[in-house]
Amino acid sequence: MSLSANSALPRLAVVGNPGNRRVGLFQDAVRAAGLPEARTVSWRQVVRGEAAFLPGERVRIDSPGEDTEVERLLRGVDDPTRVEGSALWYTRFTSAVRDVARTAASAGAVLLDDPDDIAVLFDKRLCHGVMDAAGVPVPESPTSGQAAPPVRDWADVRRLMTDHRMPRVFVKLAHGSSASGVLAVETAGPGRVRATTSVERDEAGRLFNSLRVRRCTTEREVAAVVDALAPDGLHVERWLPKASVRGGRVADLRVVVVAGRATHAVVRTSRSPMTNLHLGGARGDLDEVRAAVEDAGGGWAEALAVCERAAACFPDTLCVGVDLLPATGWRRFAVGEVNAFGDLLPRLTGLPGSGAEGLDTYAAQVAAVLRAAGEERRPEEQPTNDRARNDRAASAP
Repeated sequence: MSLSANSALPRLAVVGNPGNRRVGLFQDAVRAAGLPEARTVSWRQVVRGEAAFLPGERVRIDSPGEDTEVERLLRGVDDPTRVEGSALWYTRFTSAVRDVARTAASAGAVLLDDPDDIAVLFDKRLCHGVMDAAGVPVPESPTSGQAAPPVRDWADVRRLMTDHRMPRVFVKLAHGSSASGVLAVETAGPGRVRATTSVERDEAGRLFNSLRVRRCTTEREVAAVVDALAPDGLHVERWLPKASVRGGRVADLRVVVVAGRATHAVVRTSRSPMTNLHLGGARGDLDEVRAAVEDAGGGWAEALAVCERAAACFPDTLCVGVDLLPATGWRRFAVGEVNAFGDLLPRLTGLPGSGAEGLDTYAAQVAAVLRAAGEERRPEEQPTNDRARNDRAASAP
C-alpha cells in the first residue's frame, strides 16, 4: 500500500454502519493514535447514493453486515438469518463499492481497499483461482477460476466429486461468509452420503443460518439443501484433513495481514469441520501450535509467509484475513479463504517481530497508514499508486 507523502496527519473516513462494533474498534484505534475521529459514511448513505468524501481523506471500507436495513437493501430479504439471496447481495454490494470508489476518486480521496480486490475476495471461485495461479497452496477445486462451469444442483456436485476422486468436499456459497451455506460432505459409496452444516431448512424449503452445527444423514436431505443453495452459485473444494490439538479438536488459523505483513494470528479449534467461533469453535493456544509446527520439522515463519503470499494477490487492499489450514502432521499448510473483513479479533495483539506488538488489528492498520503517509515522496514515484488507483476507479463502469 503506497500513500502519497504529506506533512500533515492524514484525515480518515470509514464506510460502515454507525454504532457497529467494527466501526467502534476502528475509531478507538484512530483516537489512540492521536488522530481526529474518522468521519463515518454509513452504508445506508452509500446504497441510497448519498455518500460523499473530502479531498485527501483516506477511506476505509468496512463490512456492511449487522444492519437489518442494509441487509434488506442489499439482499432483498427481511430476515437476516435467511441464507438465500447471496448472489443478489454480491451484485448490489460490489456495485455499491464501485460507487464509493468513483465518488472518492472524484473528491480526491484515497481508498485503503481496492474495489476490484473486494469483488474477487467475495467470490470464492475467483479468489481460489487467483491464488492458485499465483502458486499459493490451496485445496484442489473443480470450480476454481472464471472459466469453471457453474454448479447447478446436487447432481453436478456428485459428478464433480466422482470425476475428481473427491470423496470428501466442502460445498460453499460462492458469495457466502461466516460459514453461511457451507456443507462438509462425505461419501462412502452409492447412496451413502452425510453432511455437516449450520443450515436449517424449514417445511417450506427455505434456508436459515443457525448457531447450531447439525448432521444431514441421507443423500436426499443433502441434495435438498444443495439444490436450494445452487441458484446463488456454489464453490466445491477438496476437504483437506486438518491437524489437531490436544483433546482431538481440529485446528486452523485466522492470520491477519496488514500492508503485506502477517501481524496477528488466532488459532480456532472445533470438534466439527467448521471452526468458526460463532458455531461453537474455541480459540486455541498459539504457542502450542507454533511448537507443534517446529516439532514436526516445519517452520512457523514459512507458515506466515504462505499467508503473506495469499495477501500479495490483493496488493491494493491494506488488510485481509487469511484462513490458514494446517495439514495433518503440522508440516504443510494451505489457504482456505482470504477475507476482506477478516480483522474482527478484539483484544488480540500483534505477533512478536511483526511490528504490531501491543497493537490490535485496527491499531496496526492505522499505524500502517501513518507510516505510509509519512514516507518521503521521490520524484520518480509519480504518479503515485493512489492516483493510478483512483483513476481506475473513476473510469470503472
